[in-house]
Amino acid sequence: MAFLELQNIKKSYYLGKQVFPVLNGIDLSFEKGEFVSILGESGGGKSTLMNIIGGLDRNFEGAVLVNGEKLDHTQEKKLDVYRRETIGYIFQSFNLINYQTNLENVETSLNMTDLSASERKKHAVALLTKVGLADHINKYPSQLSGGQKQRVAIARALASDPDIMIADEPTGALDSANTAEVLELLEQIAQEGKLVIVVTHSQAVAEYGTRILHMSDGKIDEEKQLKDKFLATTATERFKSRPLKAASVWDMAFDHLKYKKLQNALIIIGSAIGVFSVILFLGLGNGIKGYIANQVNDLVNPNYQTVVRNTTTNKQANATERMQETMQLMATDYKATTMNEATLKRLASVKGVDNVYAGGQFNNAVFTYGNVKSQPVQLKSWTPQYAKKTIKAGHQAGDGEVLIDREFAKKIQSNYKALIGKDIAFTYIAFDQDNHPIPIATTAKIAGMTDGGQSGKMFIQNWDTIQKDLKKNNAVTDANYASVEIRDTKNVKATMKRINQVQTDGMQTFAGVSMDDILGTINTITSLASYVLAAIAGISLLVSAIMIIVTTYMSVSERTREIGVLRALGARAKDIRGLFTNEALLIGMISAVLGIVLAYVAQVVMNQALNGLIHFSIVQVSIGNVIFAVVISLVIALVASFVPSRRAAKLNTIDALASD
Repeated sequence: MAFLELQNIKKSYYLGKQVFPVLNGIDLSFEKGEFVSILGESGGGKSTLMNIIGGLDRNFEGAVLVNGEKLDHTQEKKLDVYRRETIGYIFQSFNLINYQTNLENVETSLNMTDLSASERKKHAVALLTKVGLADHINKYPSQLSGGQKQRVAIARALASDPDIMIADEPTGALDSANTAEVLELLEQIAQEGKLVIVVTHSQAVAEYGTRILHMSDGKIDEEKQLKDKFLATTATERFKSRPLKAASVWDMAFDHLKYKKLQNALIIIGSAIGVFSVILFLGLGNGIKGYIANQVNDLVNPNYQTVVRNTTTNKQANATERMQETMQLMATDYKATTMNEATLKRLASVKGVDNVYAGGQFNNAVFTYGNVKSQPVQLKSWTPQYAKKTIKAGHQAGDGEVLIDREFAKKIQSNYKALIGKDIAFTYIAFDQDNHPIPIATTAKIAGMTDGGQSGKMFIQNWDTIQKDLKKNNAVTDANYASVEIRDTKNVKATMKRINQVQTDGMQTFAGVSMDDILGTINTITSLASYVLAAIAGISLLVSAIMIIVTTYMSVSERTREIGVLRALGARAKDIRGLFTNEALLIGMISAVLGIVLAYVAQVVMNQALNGLIHFSIVQVSIGNVIFAVVISLVIALVASFVPSRRAAKLNTIDALASD
């Protein structure tokens, strides 16, 4: 029984309804140890026959038997295994992978075996030494002569220890000296017990073998036995075949990435700018929210919330709207906005409220020191709600004392701290029981200076002192707001909700807005703004995605022959798809890392630049921001490579090998 048999092989090509027969019933048998030359002119069907033997062409009639078993050309996966285990290809144009060293080219075939990394390298070195290239192991194909390249191709074809070596015009691109060397190597391979089939136009090359098959018009029209086949040597232990290792696919993708340094560097920089921009704007949003919260917490204690008397009859109005209406009503119906002792006790009885501090705030206060007069400002009473950080000089106002705004104090004199203990005059407007405005004119000692920051000017006095001045002028002394202490920060929202639900005669009694609610609204606006900016920055990521698509398409076009070679060596369609997908993912990963580094550098630079102005880190990149940007970068790279990589995987192997 012959090792390889071809039974009635027929193949035709179709152009519309017109039929062009290529193979017209080929019946052949081959034995191991033979060096068979298939001789004939172009168009005679030699290459088509070789493609069928090599498991590349699946559309034909007839049968191919290997060791008596029919090869099923309808099952792509079985053909992949067949090419990995049984077939070794040597091409006229060498078809070496240009971005791999000679050693790596040979190892590509060995990557589809069960050998370890060290064993693969050892075997590849031995094969290159065998073909006379021991001194060129780490060179690239572009550094070799034509004869040397063909010897690398032979070493690669031998790497997986195949039973059949198919050489398609192996000496077509070589001079006479290199032709003789290659033919000697092929003869040596046949002597080692392998079946060598050479396709050639040259009679001289054909006569080097053990048998010549002349082919014309799709038939074997002459067969000539030149000498006996070589006796097969003792069988050695064979390598076990396996699909191309995932690590090898990643290595190849990375090697090509390095090979196209400039092109890929530009794409990586473009993508990195997009990642950098997205992270930076998200970090800026975090910083702005943190800055606002910091400013608020510097001014007020989050465990103290402001509550006023509800004056609206609109049950649908929210707490903020009701609070604003009360503030506006103070100018026309002041008495209705005040809270007496009974009302304050009711507020104190609400679950979650630990203490209630009565207070007052009065508009149109004007402070005068010598010839310096302030603009109309608001005078407020001190409560524990104010953070002690607001006092920038001096101490909390006691009886008969007042805290004035630091900026106003600077206008009085540059050495503003020297004003502490001095008397200052001021006036403000209060109301009597009939809601008639009453001007209050008084003096107080300056206890210190405050700084309201972004919240504006702060003039603060002790509530008892304010009440004494109100009483002296027959004005209403009831509080017009209260500061509610809620010691458990976790209960602030729930307690404020209960306060807003208290009713008198079917109407809400109080109106209060949690500082968390205010910050939540501000943070929502800030987040929205940062997301919009990040989305705008993300346009550069879309541009980079288009660049990746174009680059991957170009890469597929440039590496079409490489795809054919890998398929001929036994690589699966998914390996080809993975090769281009992995390259795109590598671009995405490197871009993400570079973008993250740039974002953190920008964070340091911006924070240091602005620290002297706002004393706060305005850019705060979080781990979540980084993860988001990395995921987006990888998803874009993956999506961008989807179509090109699948196009590569679906390429016809024969067409790919024939591409220029």
